Amino acid sequence: MRIITLNANGVRSASRKGFFEWMRRQSPDVVCLQEIRAHPEQMPVRAVRPRGYHAYFACAERRGYSGVAIYSREPAQRVVRGIGYRPCDQEGRWLQIDIGNTSIVSFYMPSGSSSEARQARKVRFMRRLMTHLRSLSRDGRSYVICGDWNLAHKPIDLRNWRSNQKNSGFLPEERAWLDRLFTRGGFVDTFRVVDPNPERYTWWSNRGQAWTKNVGWRLDYQITTPDLAERALDATIYTRKRFSDHAPLVMDYDE
Repeated sequence: MRIITLNANGVRSASRKGFFEWMRRQSPDVVCLQEIRAHPEQMPVRAVRPRGYHAYFACAERRGYSGVAIYSREPAQRVVRGIGYRPCDQEGRWLQIDIGNTSIVSFYMPSGSSSEARQARKVRFMRRLMTHLRSLSRDGRSYVICGDWNLAHKPIDLRNWRSNQKNSGFLPEERAWLDRLFTRGGFVDTFRVVDPNPERYTWWSNRGQAWTKNVGWRLDYQITTPDLAERALDATIYTRKRFSDHAPLVMDYDE
């Protein structure tokens, strides 16, 4: 079972850069996109109906903003948009499809980097999300939650960690939140199960020469229930070609 996740930074832009041709060559079972920034009627046909895939969308009420998508070879038996928390749901930040006993989620965490008010909003969102995630971890289903979490967990997960300890995305309280998720919260950072190596980043600032110098952050995750973490086989961050300021994270699981 191959699952790909990518913050597309605009699905129309990613499409023009060749993402869907690359996706087809990867032959994934499921693809999760975040920050699609469009409603289906605004997208190219290849983004709305990729050949061989069922397409699902949770779009933001505000056009040109946020939104998530899932492409799946198998049809969903149930689709869930949102977590019952309006600040999340009106921005299209959670899309869940259920196939058998497995649920796949495309998720986009708000950023708090633009202002103190946005960071406070992010913290409120994280509190509500933790309650939701703990509930999911107890419902008996297998979960893969793919997405841009706008959080780096440990110093290994970003190049300049010392200078970023007071910045949104690597604040002590944000890292402690991830600690709780990966201990008492019932979920696993499954990328790190198969790849413990440094300099594995999925996002690079457009400032300076961050991409060229690999001054990045690992913000994109596939977070799973423990049963799926045990079945993780391999993980790849694709950097040969750029479709976005993020890179696709490709993970394979034993079915």
